[in-house]
Amino acid sequence: MTKKRFDEALWLMRRRDPQKAEDGFGLLRALAAEHVADLVEAFRAESDRGLRAWLLELIGEARSPEALPVLVEHLDHDDESLVSWAVRGLELLDTKEARTALYRHRTNNAHN
Repeated sequence: MTKKRFDEALWLMRRRDPQKAEDGFGLLRALAAEHVADLVEAFRAESDRGLRAWLLELIGEARSPEALPVLVEHLDHDDESLVSWAVRGLELLDTKEARTALYRHRTNNAHN
């Protein structure tokens, strides 16, 4: 997917029309691994709570080591939907670093 197609899909995700938003999400889901840096950039720039959750979901589904920092960063976020997508993304990544981050997160939250 070219950067232009990525931008078009992201534009669709931001539409108020639920079908267009879903279409954009589907386009990005299929090729998320090719655009992890673009997804992270879009995630960091996004202010809409729902879109941030969708973008973090896509970042996790990319299963790329490049996603590790943003996923770990959101393990202790105030927004529970971001936490759940960060956990899911780390589970999908399934690297030693991801498993270590999940272990620490679960250990710290078991005491709260």
